[in-house]
Amino acid sequence: MTEEALSSTHPPLPPTTEDLRISCLRLLRSRKVGAVTYHRLIAKHGSVQNALSALPEMARAAGIQGYEICSADAAIAEIKAAEAADARLLCFHDADYPSLLKDLRDAPPLMWAVGDTSVLARPTIAIVGARNASSLGIRMARALARDLAEAGYTVISGLARGIDTAAHVASVGSGTCAVMAGGVDVIYPAENLQLARDIADQGLLLSEHPPGMSPQARHFPARNRIIAGAAQAVVVVEGAAKSGSLITARDALDLGREVLAVPGHPFDARAAGCNMLIRDGAQLVRSADDVIAALPPMDHCPVVTAPHPAPLPDVTNTTAPPDLPPPPPEQRSLQETAALHQEILDRLGPSPLTEDQLLRDLSLAAKDLSPVLTDLELSGDITRQPGGMLIRGDFGR
Repeated sequence: MTEEALSSTHPPLPPTTEDLRISCLRLLRSRKVGAVTYHRLIAKHGSVQNALSALPEMARAAGIQGYEICSADAAIAEIKAAEAADARLLCFHDADYPSLLKDLRDAPPLMWAVGDTSVLARPTIAIVGARNASSLGIRMARALARDLAEAGYTVISGLARGIDTAAHVASVGSGTCAVMAGGVDVIYPAENLQLARDIADQGLLLSEHPPGMSPQARHFPARNRIIAGAAQAVVVVEGAAKSGSLITARDALDLGREVLAVPGHPFDARAAGCNMLIRDGAQLVRSADDVIAALPPMDHCPVVTAPHPAPLPDVTNTTAPPDLPPPPPEQRSLQETAALHQEILDRLGPSPLTEDQLLRDLSLAAKDLSPVLTDLELSGDITRQPGGMLIRGDFGR
C-alpha cells in the first residue's frame, strides 16, 4: 500500500470488480447510510461485504425493526439505467477520482460520470454566482471562464441559470465540469439541455445521485460541497448574503481553498455576498489574472490523480481481512450505552454542532464516539448536514 493511501482519512477500499461495485452501491443506497456513515462502516468492518453483513444487526441494535439493505437487483437496475445514459461509476479509490475531493469528510463514495474524467486531472477553479445574474455579472463570468480555460484550468460549476451557465458556456470547448443536483440524465434547468450535451461531449457531467432522480432543495448544498471540494479555488461573481454561492465559499474556506470574489455595487443585493467576502478577507477579482496570481504556478499545482489501488481482499469473506484487526468488543453495558446516547442527544439541537466540539464536550476519543454516532444516525436520532455538522434528528426532518 502506498504512503498516500496509508495517510488517507478514508478507508483503503479500491473498488475494482463489478461484483464489488454492486456491493458498494448496495451499501451506499441502503437506508440511513450516507457518505460519512459509508466510510465509517468500511473502516469499522474492513470490507464492503462485511459492512453489508453487519448493517441489519446494527440497525436492530439501534431499535430499527425489519431493516433491509438495498437489494442487488436495485443496484443492478441503477447500473443499467446509468449505462442507458452513457454514465459510468466513479468510485472513491478509482485512479481518476479527484484527489482534492478526498479532503471532504463526507466525500462521495460513488459518483456517476458522463464524459471525460481527465478534465479534473487539471488544476480546477470553481466559478459560482447568482441565478438572477446581472448583465455585467454574466459578462464577467464569461470573461473569467474563457481566460482561465485558455490558461489551462478546468472550470467547474453547477449548471444553474445565470453565472453557472455563463461559466460553462465560455469554457465548454476546453472541457468544463458540471456537478448536478439530480441524476446525470436529469438536466435542470431544462433550457440547459443542449449545454449539458455539449459538456458531456467535451467535458464532464458529475452526480452522486442515481440516474433519473430529480433535483430537490436539499441536494443543492450537497452539490455545492462537491464543487468546492474538487476545486483549487472558488470565485464568486455575484451572490446574495444568504445564497448557495456563499455556502460553496464557506465549504471552500473550511477546506483551506482560496476564495475570491468580484466586487459589486453596494445597492445591488446580488453583490452583497461578494462584498461581504471581500470585507472578510477574500481576494478581490478584476480579471482572470487576479485569480491566477492568487494560486501557485501551474507546474506546482497538485496533480489530481489517485494512486493505483492496493490489491483488494476477498469480498466474499464475511470475516475481517487478515491484515485488519477484528472490531474491538463492546465495553459498555446497555445502560451505559443508553446513557451516552442520551448525553449526546442532550448536547444537540437545531443549531449544527461539529463532531470535534462534541468530542471535546464529552471528553471522548474519536474511536469511542464514532460507532455511537453511526448507531444514532442509523436510528434517525441524529442527522448529518453538509460539512459533517450534527443536529438532532427531529430538527432535521
